[in-house]
Amino acid sequence: MVPEKHVTDMEEERRVCLSVCLTDSGLPGANTTGYNTWAERGRPGNGAVPGEPVKKDENSRRGNWGNQIEFVLTSVGYAVGLGNVWRFPYLCYRNGGGAFMLPYLIMLVFCGIPLFFLELTFGQFASQGCLGVWKISPVFKGVGYGMMVVSTYIGIYYNVVICISFYYFFQSMTHLLPWTYCNNPWNTPDCSGVFSSNFSTRLANVSTSLVEGVTEVVNRTKRTSPSEEYWKHYVLNISDGIGNFGEVRLPILGCLALSWFVVFLCLIRGVKSSGKVVYFTATFPYVVLTILFIRGITLEGAVNGIKYYLTPQWHKVLDAKVWGDAASQIFYSLGCAWGGLITMASYNKFHNNCFRDSIIISITNCATSVYAGFVIFSILGFMAHNLNVPVSEVADHGPGLAFVAYPEALTLLPISPLWSLLFFFMLILLGLGTQFCLLETLVTAVVDEIGTDWIIRNKTVVTLSVAVIGFLLGVPLTTRAGIYWLLLMDNYAASFSLVIISCIMCVCVMYVYGHKQYFKDVEMMLGFPPPLFFKVCWRFISPVIISCILIFTVIQYKPITYNDYVFPTWSLYIGFCMAMSSVLCIPIYALYKISRSPGATFRERLKFSCRPHPEWGPALREHRTGRYAPLASEETVETRPLKDKKELNEEPKEEAKEEETERNDDISLTIQGSNGSTNTTHNSPNPSA
Repeated sequence: MVPEKHVTDMEEERRVCLSVCLTDSGLPGANTTGYNTWAERGRPGNGAVPGEPVKKDENSRRGNWGNQIEFVLTSVGYAVGLGNVWRFPYLCYRNGGGAFMLPYLIMLVFCGIPLFFLELTFGQFASQGCLGVWKISPVFKGVGYGMMVVSTYIGIYYNVVICISFYYFFQSMTHLLPWTYCNNPWNTPDCSGVFSSNFSTRLANVSTSLVEGVTEVVNRTKRTSPSEEYWKHYVLNISDGIGNFGEVRLPILGCLALSWFVVFLCLIRGVKSSGKVVYFTATFPYVVLTILFIRGITLEGAVNGIKYYLTPQWHKVLDAKVWGDAASQIFYSLGCAWGGLITMASYNKFHNNCFRDSIIISITNCATSVYAGFVIFSILGFMAHNLNVPVSEVADHGPGLAFVAYPEALTLLPISPLWSLLFFFMLILLGLGTQFCLLETLVTAVVDEIGTDWIIRNKTVVTLSVAVIGFLLGVPLTTRAGIYWLLLMDNYAASFSLVIISCIMCVCVMYVYGHKQYFKDVEMMLGFPPPLFFKVCWRFISPVIISCILIFTVIQYKPITYNDYVFPTWSLYIGFCMAMSSVLCIPIYALYKISRSPGATFRERLKFSCRPHPEWGPALREHRTGRYAPLASEETVETRPLKDKKELNEEPKEEAKEEETERNDDISLTIQGSNGSTNTTHNSPNPSA
């Protein structure tokens, strides 16, 4: 006899088998189990343990992260990018070393973390990208378009920096790094290296070489390092001005195509594929940073560089540009106002604790910036010591810091090509982590806005299209004047425009939509209200500080320069146009929305366009509770005509009877015989067994 428990399992197995098979055959009404595939039931066919439910996306239409670790690592990879390596140390170097820490920490506490938390709650509550979330107040949808413009600009030049890292990575595949000595065709008479040209005795004669290097610097009026000349004269082959494009650097162009291709491959399945890649891209850079830090602090003169990094020059704190740089660095580093945080949070499950995530990610990001600063300034201190010059005169400004100071430091390490490969691989991973989110922001915005079944099924086509367009727009940055345009976009496209967008977002959510309503939304989602500190920051402190920084930045504006090169006036106008292009999206769309809204007067139209859209709120029906719960009358109108109201009361009883009948039919199969009779085969144990 077969035990009764096994008989029950056999009956359930047969019922599901018949239902799935009949469903696959396309017969109507065949599936009464609710399982469409073996994967949904958790059968061994998909590697699941029998009897255990398979983890499914909460939002089956848009998808969710595989688990919460993927979201945290993706957000860390998004926030911890190239800027932590070359932008933050560069801003410290330009703004008075340790004095920059004060405005940086103040901006982090009162602006960075609150805005980070605000954007996470914004995207997670609505489960929409940077365009869809503005159903909260449709007249402000231009803010979402502004975020898309900013992400486009950043994505274009960000991938150019990644492609240069790819180029250095490939150039490191040699027994001798090409920027070690000054005996190359691209070097000038002003080149002076710390090593002699005899590579075979390099390690044995380090002390002698350093003394010779210092002696050469004393006798020279102008000195450039081999890594600096390699960067300027070989990699970039830089022109004499921003208007002199020259030819396209084909090796850089090829690396740009490669970097876009890698980004596309990692996003080919959206967050499902990128969520797996970040397990490596978000963690490995810390290994390399630690190796470089240990090596850097053991170098002679490193202490002087670290002192310059930590010693504040308080007079620079009075410069509004320092505070503006601190605010822009917070937005740049944390990714506020880019739209990426909203997009990544939109793939969270509705009740995820994004408050915890915001604290973890923000602290990790800023700690990484400070940590990278120690690595950079230890190297700068070493270089300044051996060149007998102040730390402030050692390296170039801008992204050249990562391609001048670091490469020269790598030549001091044993087996320098190996360390160079690791370092530039780290830069590639840092850049890709941010680029994933930038591209996903644009793709998600397009897919959510169109919202058709076709566009959702063919999201990969949208991703490919955006990648191709981004590559084409980045081609001018691979010319001899590309570095000038890269710096122009970096200084204007992602600076004060981010401040304006963040400020308007706070005003919209806190004052137009209403802070009390939003606090209730957050409490409904998280299970607890936002802490008092964040409530105060969202309503008062953050908008006021951001507005003051914007005003002082405009008053004390200074044109950008690159070494001794002063950008012409016409190029600055182009920079302002890029900055304003993202900001102008806000009033332009607002006027458009008001003009299309119903109402007899402008005030009525404005009031109507500021109201939340009826679809605003949680995306899934089971989460639309409280004031978001649909009214019974609305459900009746949507499901059937008013004359069928009586049938609604009878429907549950009829459905229960039908389910019971179908359940019995599944247990016993009725097979039509050849003589017209019916033979019923019962799924019961055989007595002989």
